[in-house]
Amino acid sequence: MSQTARIREIPYNYTSFSDREIVLRYLGQEAWDTLNALREERRTGISARMLFEVLGDLWVVRRNPYIQDDLLDSRKRRDNLIQAMHHRLDQIVERAGSNAQALALADSARRAVSEFEDWFPRMREQRDRASRAFRKFTRKDNIRFDGLSRVAHQTDATDWRVEVPFVVLTPDTEEEMAGLVKTAIELGLTVIPRGGGTGYTGGAIPMHEDCAVINTEKLEGLGRVEMTELPGVPRKVPTVRCEAGVVTRRVSDLAGMHGYVFAVDPTSQDASTIGGNVAMNAGGKKAVLWGTTLDNLVSWRMVTPDADWILVERLNHNLGKIHDQDEAVFRVHRFEADGKTPKAEPEIIRFPGASFRTVGLGKDVTDKFLNGLPGVQKEGCDGLITSATFVLHVMPQHKRTVCLEFYGQDLQEAVPAIVEIVDDLKNDQAVKLAGLEHLDERYVRAVKYTPKGARG
Repeated sequence: MSQTARIREIPYNYTSFSDREIVLRYLGQEAWDTLNALREERRTGISARMLFEVLGDLWVVRRNPYIQDDLLDSRKRRDNLIQAMHHRLDQIVERAGSNAQALALADSARRAVSEFEDWFPRMREQRDRASRAFRKFTRKDNIRFDGLSRVAHQTDATDWRVEVPFVVLTPDTEEEMAGLVKTAIELGLTVIPRGGGTGYTGGAIPMHEDCAVINTEKLEGLGRVEMTELPGVPRKVPTVRCEAGVVTRRVSDLAGMHGYVFAVDPTSQDASTIGGNVAMNAGGKKAVLWGTTLDNLVSWRMVTPDADWILVERLNHNLGKIHDQDEAVFRVHRFEADGKTPKAEPEIIRFPGASFRTVGLGKDVTDKFLNGLPGVQKEGCDGLITSATFVLHVMPQHKRTVCLEFYGQDLQEAVPAIVEIVDDLKNDQAVKLAGLEHLDERYVRAVKYTPKGARG
């Protein structure tokens, strides 16, 4: 029976990684092939079990930051664990006799244990060095190496778990961001921006250990609703400025208190944050009437991977969907790390408004370039959003909610009817379609909706 047919013989392996993947990670493909060959000969059952115990010890520490912290703090416990692993390997060598393949497996495992042992002093030194560097730009307690912080930032709403980040940074102010990004790059760390952690694309998930997650949730400055003169717009417009960590619902509530509507209302608005809304170009029910985040942005600030600042302003705003405008115009200001000293003259970016949408599709989530416009829909790939200013809208005086029930086995009957309804409303100047949502059978059950039709 080959090893590939066996499941979870490595102790403590309750992860999504198979035993094969763990052996490959620590010992390599050749060791996996050798192990299978020896198991088929039924010559190394006990030795294989002891080898798996060693790999289990290595793996559980690698995957559990709480145990890592405990071993970092206790040299005695660490030494006892390492001695136990070497003892098992000594037994494997004794049992191997002249079996060259078994001895080679033991040697590979010994190297893995030695690397494991070296990891602790190296990690302690890396943490000390990183802490000293980051403390030039933020408070000490904003630099988190503890197990709870690292585990909490290992995944997002996807619940995918690949690696645990090296450090989690929680800056207090927008001004700290550039210095933290610059320092992380100098330390050789990949930078991952994170807001409310509500994303379903995996954009906030660390893919390797050497990364710094910068959590923007403490950047929660929310300005007043103000009537503002916008470049190229003939009248003052209601706007609001928000920092990246502001929860979307707060902006919506503030707008409502002043008689306005905030158009960005994704389903996750009770937990998602403004930085993520911009980076993902979030939409929501009101996108039918006023478009997605991009359509409602007046300006936004961001830190580039070079730790410089960018301010992007939309000119000649049409206060509506960007694809309805013949030409979309943006002005890009670039600043040094201080956020004030200009690096060059502002750059003007012009594109046909229709180029921001795909005909018949709307927002194309696969278009990360978006005509070279910085920040929006990039999922943090070209920088970290730190704040943004939005236009607000006035809801029509009268509004009605209409619920249509479709009965059938699939969407083939419902979709043409929905499209026809939307097209008909577009042609009716007396009516504006403010929101549109399709609820499938699972959603209907979740909200405990009682059908009105006799068919149930």
